[in-house]
Amino acid sequence: MVSLAEPSDFVAMVGNAKASTEWYLDSEATCHVCNNSAIMTGLTTVKESVTVANDETADVLKSDPSTYKDAMRSRDSLLWKEAIDEEMNSLLQNNTWTLVDKPKEAKTIWCKFTSNPSQDHWDALDRLMRCLKHTQTKSTSGFIFTLGGAAVAWKCKRQSCIALSSMESEFYALASARKDAEWIRDLVMYIPLLSLKLSSVTVYCDNQGLGGLLFWGDNSGADEDSHVEQLLDRISNGVLAEDRRSAITELQQVVAESSSAQLAFGAMGFPVLLSVLKEERDDTEIIRGSLETLVSALTPIDAVQGQKNEIRPASMNSDILSRESENISLLLSLLSEDDFYVRYYTLQLLTALLTHFSNRLQESILLIPHGIIRLMDMLMDREVIRNEALLLLTHLTREAEEIQKILVFEGAFEKIFSIIKEEGGSDGGVVVQDCIELLNNLVRNNASNQILLKETIGFEPLISILKLHRGSAYNFTQQKTINLLHALETVDLLLIGGPEGETIKNANRLSNQTAFAQKKIIDHLLMLGAESQWAPVTVRCRALRCIGNLVIRNPQNCDALANKLVGEEPHIEPALNAILRILLRTTVIPEFVAADYVVKCFCEKNADGQATLASTMIQPSSGSRSNPRDEGAISFGSMLLQALVTSEPNGDLEMCSRACGVLSHILRDNAYSKDRVLQVKLEESVPSLGPPESLLFRLVKYLAFAASTKTGDKSQTITAGSRDGSYIQTIILQLLAVWLADCPNAICSFLDSPSHLTCLLERVSNPHAGVFVRGLAALVLGECVLHNNSTENGRDAFAVVDAISQKVGLTSYLAQFDELLKAFDSRFSTAVSHKPPLRSSSASMLDVHEVENHNGLDHIEDHPNLTAILDPLFVTFVRKLEAGIREEFVDVFSRTKNKASILPSDLERRDGEVDGDYIKRLKFFVENQCHDMQDLLARNSNLAEELVRSGGHGAVEISAAKPRSRRERIQTDALRNELHEAKRQLEMLKSQKAKMEEEALFYRSTSGKLESDLKSLSDAYNSLEEANHRLESELKGVKIGANSSHSEVERIRTEAREEAQKEMEAELNDLLVCLGQEQSKVEKLTTRLVELGDDVEKLLEGIGDEAGLPDEDEDIEEDE
Repeated sequence: MVSLAEPSDFVAMVGNAKASTEWYLDSEATCHVCNNSAIMTGLTTVKESVTVANDETADVLKSDPSTYKDAMRSRDSLLWKEAIDEEMNSLLQNNTWTLVDKPKEAKTIWCKFTSNPSQDHWDALDRLMRCLKHTQTKSTSGFIFTLGGAAVAWKCKRQSCIALSSMESEFYALASARKDAEWIRDLVMYIPLLSLKLSSVTVYCDNQGLGGLLFWGDNSGADEDSHVEQLLDRISNGVLAEDRRSAITELQQVVAESSSAQLAFGAMGFPVLLSVLKEERDDTEIIRGSLETLVSALTPIDAVQGQKNEIRPASMNSDILSRESENISLLLSLLSEDDFYVRYYTLQLLTALLTHFSNRLQESILLIPHGIIRLMDMLMDREVIRNEALLLLTHLTREAEEIQKILVFEGAFEKIFSIIKEEGGSDGGVVVQDCIELLNNLVRNNASNQILLKETIGFEPLISILKLHRGSAYNFTQQKTINLLHALETVDLLLIGGPEGETIKNANRLSNQTAFAQKKIIDHLLMLGAESQWAPVTVRCRALRCIGNLVIRNPQNCDALANKLVGEEPHIEPALNAILRILLRTTVIPEFVAADYVVKCFCEKNADGQATLASTMIQPSSGSRSNPRDEGAISFGSMLLQALVTSEPNGDLEMCSRACGVLSHILRDNAYSKDRVLQVKLEESVPSLGPPESLLFRLVKYLAFAASTKTGDKSQTITAGSRDGSYIQTIILQLLAVWLADCPNAICSFLDSPSHLTCLLERVSNPHAGVFVRGLAALVLGECVLHNNSTENGRDAFAVVDAISQKVGLTSYLAQFDELLKAFDSRFSTAVSHKPPLRSSSASMLDVHEVENHNGLDHIEDHPNLTAILDPLFVTFVRKLEAGIREEFVDVFSRTKNKASILPSDLERRDGEVDGDYIKRLKFFVENQCHDMQDLLARNSNLAEELVRSGGHGAVEISAAKPRSRRERIQTDALRNELHEAKRQLEMLKSQKAKMEEEALFYRSTSGKLESDLKSLSDAYNSLEEANHRLESELKGVKIGANSSHSEVERIRTEAREEAQKEMEAELNDLLVCLGQEQSKVEKLTTRLVELGDDVEKLLEGIGDEAGLPDEDEDIEEDE
């Protein structure tokens, strides 16, 4: 925007030919001085150079943004910014304006409506200039001199020249006072009666600006507290309305520019302005200025850089204003005002309060009647008001469930989607983004709101935001990308179903999945995630994750995904094949993780789908592998098998590792898939070398190759994106663990080659291998023991355990499980949550560019494939398997080998030995061997139980200590186990003691309660007994008195009636006295009301008609 400044010829027109430093027309940031004096030779020339819109262009001008902020929020923000830059460049190139900094002593005025002024604005500028021209009056100088505490000279006179500023006029006054001070000093010195020597005279001036200019340099604004106090005094005690408005305007400028002024305003300004807002609603201009001042007081000043522990005035002011709920109620009442700026500044003020103290403002709005409804009404207001209300409601609904419910029941969903449709859907501007953010706040972790959305307006308006047309690559602007990301986040929240632990979450998830599937959302998600490779990568990743959440644990949606085709003729292929191709070939980490998530969700609890994918694993022919045109014709399993198998000895193990992750999803908890993949045979490049190799054997070879590559030549790399093969070993071992679990056939095939067992033992015993490599290798060895049904020598469970104890040691072996579980715990405890897109378009797109530019896999500590396969489900699987392995080791140590391998020499018959002696000796030998075997079995069992019971805690320390003998090691283990057992028993006893104390306290309280209940029952019983006895005695008296004469009864009744009559008369007399007193009071009040001019008869109408004094007969009957 270009602002105007007064040129020299215009100043001459005002009345002074000198350069002006007092008045500027400014854009609140920079002053602009015109080099071309011919531009502003007069006000009339300026007005004639402006083209006023006619009737045809009036509608266009009305639809244009009125401020820079509105222009940046509109859908044509990029075009507006380009036009502004072009205009500024043109002004700079033509040397039309020279940009200079605003002088500190200058005063800015009337800087609004400079970007697109209308005729009304120019008329207002004309009035302002004429006002300035006629208000250039002379100032007044005055001084007073004292001598001995008494005034001796004084003067008050109008100055002879016109000053351009108040500081200049006070400088003239100081110069005039200096002259008189010098004359008075000389006069006093020449008076002989006074023995007074005056070397100098001190002159006090009340102008701080002048004093700062002359003496204090840059600290001219040091005492801003007094300035703010003076302005507040003018506002509260001023008589003229124009003066009060001017004071509010000046106060707003001071508060907006200085943090110290904000602090001073917070100390004494809120009562003044709040009183104005309450009592002066008719003066729209002063209400508007007060609100704008409050907004400035609550807005932090970023330009002020202070110390780290500096007080933040904006936060303190927000605290002061939000303490009382009456202040919030007052602000909400201003939303019903007709003035646009009053509503606008009120919303800005509420947003500023919400930024600093969100919880306090949420509670206040909930307590105010119809508070939320007033904010909802702002969504139907003008565009600027609506946008501010959207921002306020978006911040207000974060983690505020009660406010979310009120908004939903007031029709927030309908209004949100109405605004989105009006703004153009995903092609709209930042307003669409704000609407979807508000929608996400309403449905996030709130199953009831999700159900209400589904039952009221349905999911069709949300799905319409995701609709795209093929080939619309050039329509992906930055704002559209952000809008699509927020819409996909909404879909994701609805597919999750609600917060964890809520009873209706699963039912709501299935219902939402079904509703989305009926609306064919999977077609739009596949278009965004699998087909639109020209779409931004963040959009593709989010769309793929939505596909995964759509099909997870939903057989119908899984079948729909399996039958979907993507692409255009003639390049059509199944959707799963397209997703697998993205998974295997993408160079963007988040996209790989998202594609793997789709396959994982498709296979979870979907046995039929897993079996179908496993049945397609047929190795394609060499011709189809070499012809890229036939890629769309091969099946999912063939493509996966092609990625698993590499013909070169140092092939692409990166793609192989990704394929291993997919295969683990297919084999998990599915016996048919495991046996089916076990039958896959790989064709050799040279068939004459031997029979086809199984896929299991090939994977073990890759495992050994990855291990050798890590320690081999550093110049040799597995892939362009990996420095070593540690993560590949982890992925292959994870696949073997999933494959061999509960699959004896796979374990038997795995143990067919002795080198496989040796390879695993080397991984466990290698101290340079990673924690995951050692732990998962130990897990696979444990599965070879746990699920081993073989009885062949060298391949049974005992042989595996024997090899582990000889090569690794049971202590070190079991310690690997504890290290693995600790690594899992630390891994998931430090997981980074997903950061939602920010509201700022630049910040959001920065995240997009970061993802797109991160196209390698070699700059991360943890490979993304590990994140995909080492998920919580696999950790749970490892924990269950580890407990079974420990128990199985105890059972194996309790058994012996099936066959004896050594024939002792004592069993041979000696020369000349008779049959009886030989049989006796053999019998004795067998008995001794049986006793020894029993002892060894018992000892082995005890040792195994002690190792398992120790759980590996301290196993690393024991192995590092290296006892000198086996006996010392056994004794150390036994002592440590006894210590752990004692600690466990002590903790158990403590818990039992605490539990018993709680039970004793409970029984004690129960006993006390029962005693009190028993006592109350006893008292009640005694009272009943006394009442029964009294009634019996009365009954006897009645029976005895029945025989008395009738005259005696009449006499008693007459006496009772007379006594009652006397009591009633006494009560009536008391009542009459009270009525008399009340009647006198009524007469006094009536007289007072008549004096005040009220109609007493009208006030008393209807009083006493329905109520009155009861009759005496009624009272007598009631007494009887």
